[in-house]
Amino acid sequence: MALENGIAQLVAEFIAAGRPSSRGQNIDDRRKGYIASTALAGEKEIRVKSEDVVLEGMTFRVISPLNAASSLPCIIYFHGGCFVSGGFITHDNQLRQLAWHSGYRVIAVQYRLAPEHSFPTAHDDAEQGANLIHKYAQQLGIDPRRVTLIGDSAGAHLALVTALRLKASAAWCPAKLVLIYPMLDATAQFASYISNGQDYIITRDTLLSGFEMYLQESDRMHPEASPLWREDFNGLPPVHIITAEYDPLRDEGEALFGRLIQQGVSCTCQRYLGVIHGFFQLGGISQTAREAMWDVARRAAGH
Repeated sequence: MALENGIAQLVAEFIAAGRPSSRGQNIDDRRKGYIASTALAGEKEIRVKSEDVVLEGMTFRVISPLNAASSLPCIIYFHGGCFVSGGFITHDNQLRQLAWHSGYRVIAVQYRLAPEHSFPTAHDDAEQGANLIHKYAQQLGIDPRRVTLIGDSAGAHLALVTALRLKASAAWCPAKLVLIYPMLDATAQFASYISNGQDYIITRDTLLSGFEMYLQESDRMHPEASPLWREDFNGLPPVHIITAEYDPLRDEGEALFGRLIQQGVSCTCQRYLGVIHGFFQLGGISQTAREAMWDVARRAAGH
């Protein structure tokens, strides 16, 4: 399958530039580059209300459809960025579009980033954020019985581990999970890390350098470092997984589908053709990204 046209141009420019490696980048430059890429996200959705809320010292971005009811179902969103970058700014457009298309209140969690904060800080922040949203459901105007966890890349990893922690503690359970090209295996042993590892902008080096800065000396097979290999998925709510044809993470996302099914979890998986890791944030140049956004919103809303 050929690359989608707009994405093919980005890839051609990346290759022509000599395939610059994130591993050699200063972390501040890497973060600025991610912010700059938001120019490709498309037109800003303005039919929503956005506000930042602080709960027990943790900051959340709350995005709601205009004239929304006082209580709505909720999407808790964990942003991607290989554990080292990303936040409200990089994902603002996706959060807005999710709120508009789903009719749900979308609440984004800002977790602390590596290398300043190493494993398991982001995992702990993600769990704490989800629990605070649930605790303050009435204040936030959400229905705590109808909460969907969504994340992309490293954020999908955090959504999965958060759901597993909630299950283990028997605190509360989200209604469903949507994992967008999840980053699940710090050992990078799947073939797509080779076949898609060099040319498609978010490279093997980009992903593994993020894992390295976050995990540092931690065991790469720790069950929360590489959650793909866990044996305790049974009891999770329904899961939908998105993968991308030209993504180094494609195979591990699809392997997760198999492992969830084997362990009795209701799961669906969709591979999007002609696109790369990160395509969900490229709605300004990618029809596939726009269609994926509509589909994620539809699944979150249960349509």
